[in-house]
This record gives sequence, C-alpha cells and structure tokens, in this order.
Amino acid sequence: MEPGRLGENRSTLIDMAEEQREPLLHEDGIIPCSSSSGPDASTRSPANSNQRLASLDVFRGLTVALMILVDDAGGAFPSINHSPWFGVTLADFVMPFFLFGVGVSIGLAFKNISSKTTAMKKVMLRTIKLFLLGLFLLGGYFHGRNHLTFGVDVDKIRWLGVLQRISIGYLLASMSEIWLVNRITVESPAAFVRKYYIQWIFAVLLCSIYMCLLYGLYVPNWEYEASSMNYSAYASGSQIVHCEVRGSLEPSCNAVGLIDRILIGEHHLYQHPVYRRTKECSVNSPDYGPLPPNSPGWCLAPFDPEGILSSLMAAITCFVGLQFGHILLHYKCHMQRVFLWTMLSLPLLIAGYVLEFLGVPFCKPLYTLSYMCITAGTSGLFLTSIFYIVDVKLYRKPTMLLEWMGMNALIVYAVAACDLFPAALQGFYWRSPKNNLVDGTELLLQAMLHSRKWGTLAFVLLEILFWGLVAGFLHMKSVYVKL
Repeated sequence: MEPGRLGENRSTLIDMAEEQREPLLHEDGIIPCSSSSGPDASTRSPANSNQRLASLDVFRGLTVALMILVDDAGGAFPSINHSPWFGVTLADFVMPFFLFGVGVSIGLAFKNISSKTTAMKKVMLRTIKLFLLGLFLLGGYFHGRNHLTFGVDVDKIRWLGVLQRISIGYLLASMSEIWLVNRITVESPAAFVRKYYIQWIFAVLLCSIYMCLLYGLYVPNWEYEASSMNYSAYASGSQIVHCEVRGSLEPSCNAVGLIDRILIGEHHLYQHPVYRRTKECSVNSPDYGPLPPNSPGWCLAPFDPEGILSSLMAAITCFVGLQFGHILLHYKCHMQRVFLWTMLSLPLLIAGYVLEFLGVPFCKPLYTLSYMCITAGTSGLFLTSIFYIVDVKLYRKPTMLLEWMGMNALIVYAVAACDLFPAALQGFYWRSPKNNLVDGTELLLQAMLHSRKWGTLAFVLLEILFWGLVAGFLHMKSVYVKL
C-alpha cells in the first residue's frame, strides 16, 4: 500500500500514496556478490537492470486483498476477524504488512538525497496529506456499507485511524533516514553497520519509551459517558471504571487508553473497540452481541486501536521494513538478499514467541512488543518468499492480479477497502434500501451455495477479483492514483 521512486530529487514514498515508477538503480560501492558474476545472477537480479521490483507490488496487493477479505468476511468467519484482545488472527497481520511495506519503500526512496531540508519538506507534506486522507475516509464522514448516510459531528470525529498511523510511521522512519544515516560508501558489512547504527539506536529509543510508558504509567479510576445503543444491559449515563493499577494490559486499565483519553478525549476515540467481542462483553463472543449479565463497566467504553502510544511501537515495524530496503540496495546478489532477509525475519519471529512465553502477550490494540516481533518477522518472510518466486524465479503470471492491485493500491484501498464504491452502489435501490445491487448479489450467492458463510466468502472473493481486474485495466491505461 505504498509505492515509491528512487533517484536524486525524486519523490519519497508512502504506503498507499505513491507507486514505484523508477527502476532500482545502485550507487557505487554496493557489496559484491561472488556468485553475481554469472549470467544468471546478473540477468535475474531486478536491481541490476531496469526491471521493476514486482515483488513489492505483489506484497502491497496481497495486503490490500487481505484487508478486503477480513473486513468483509470477518463477520461470517470470526476466526479470521481481529482478535477480541489477546492473541493473533489473520486480520491482525494486515496493519503490520502495511507498515512493513512502507519501511521497505522508504529505504528505496531515499537512496540519494541532495538536500535534507527539501526532502524533509516533502516528507512533511506527504505526512499531512496521508493523515488528512485517513481522516476523510475513516474519521466517520463515510459510514460504510450498512449505513446509507454520511457526515460526522465534528465534536465526535475520530482523529486517528489506519492511514493516520501509517503517516506517523512514515514520518518517523523518513526522518531517521534523512537525518540519522551516515553518508558513507558501503563496501563491507562493517560499513553497513556504521552507516545505519544511529538509526537503529533511534528505533530502540522509541521502543524503550513505549515500554516505559506502557508498564510505568499509573492508571487511576476513570469515568466515561456510556451509550447503550443496541445493547440493553446498560442505560445511557456515566460509568466509572475502577483501575488504580500500573502496568496492566487489560482492556480497561492500560496506559495506551489513558494517554488517548487525556490527549485526544473519549469522544474522539473509536466507539466500537474489538474488546466488545470478548466473553466479558458479548454473549456471541468472539462476535459482537448483547452484553451478558453482570458484564464489567468498561464494555461500552471507547478505545482507539490506532492510539498515540501504540503508534510508537507500530513505527518500529516501519524501521524493520526499512532495513529490508537497505539490504536490497546494498547487496547485489539476489540470493544474498534472500539469505539476509530470512536471517532477519526468523529471529524476530522467534523473539515474538519467546516474549509471549515470558508474559508479554500478543495484542494488536496495544501493539505489544511480542506482537510487533511476530508480525514483522512474518512480514519479512512473506516478502522474502514473494521476492524469490516473482523476482528471482520470474513466476509473474500466478501473482499478476495482486501485482496490479499493488500498482494502484491507493485507489483500491479507498474505493474498496473503505467501502466508498459499495456504499455508492447501495445508494441506488428498489423501494427499500435493502434492495440494492451489492446486497442482492451477496444474497444470491448465499442462496446458490445454501450457506450464509460460504456465500459471503464467495462474494468477497469476487469483489477482490473485480478490483484486481479494475487495477489491471488502470495499469494498461497507465493510470496510477497517488498523493
């Protein structure tokens, strides 16, 4: 969801904001590969020619397709929907995939910087545009497929969201790439370390700040205004959540929510957090449902899964992807890249499980360190596998649909993943809002397959296929939407 450009005075890259249009060129001083002297190595390595790095497009396209799948089929298959709090499901890998791809692309985009000030201005401009686009798409102005209304009360607008988090990660990673990289020629692994070690220290500092605040902040009792909405267990009114703890990772008393309530305000947070699908808060857990008897008072409290504090740890995923971009630039042989990427991914994956075993649970809403490690490691392994299949072995046809989606990830994300196109189609109906083309097609497939679940899945797969073909048509017409 973020393409980019290489070269001096070229535009930088953000996830779902720019498409990579330039060939991958190398500066002098790349680390030589002993096996790269053969004709096979030189012709197949995309960085040694004008060949486009297709694997990065495929990775972006896969990420957008996964988002459509889990968003639209998650209700029918709760096992792939976001985990209610602790744990990891398929949906919980989507955001890290986005952030990881941003990091890889940043590593390519800032290969040459003629003016740090000019580059920083471009970064700030893109950050603002991406943040505002996220605010427009996910701030509440558009209400999605099932609500034929639009508009938002500014007093209750949601300030944070998916693209806003990506803009934060993009900003921090880009700043480090502009200001914290030593401009030296990389001729050895030691030189590689000297070039980027300050950037790594900065990433560790961000991680340390997150951990200190998460486990060190004291969370007092707090109060919020509950709205019963479709739930009957509570009447609307003030609810008190009892905490008085430090270092809690539970939904009600964590430091992430505390900071967001103080700095943003409860009315501007996400009003339907995933913990409403926990056993404590839903009789239909792991799906949404009515509140069970004697449910805790925090069940209807707002919580933003893209909060301020958790976005610091989320930015570390961008830094991990950034190192993959560095390896791609400085190592000439594709098998060296595959090896180094694998050696970087596996320790992260193992570290995630070790941290979970030691008591740091996987939690996407808090973006815990264990969750960051396991999802970043998985992202790296996926990109490595795709790179080997698509750019090394040149098996392009099986992944062409995803590649097209990755080339125009921004428009697919906006009109499909954010429901702009389905909501627009639902605006045309026959007599009743339920009689529209989108819902009618889904009901038809459910009837044909005699199953609500599998009919919904078939509808979502057709939706992904449709947008892949639309992206392919745009590619043939050389139309690429970017910020």
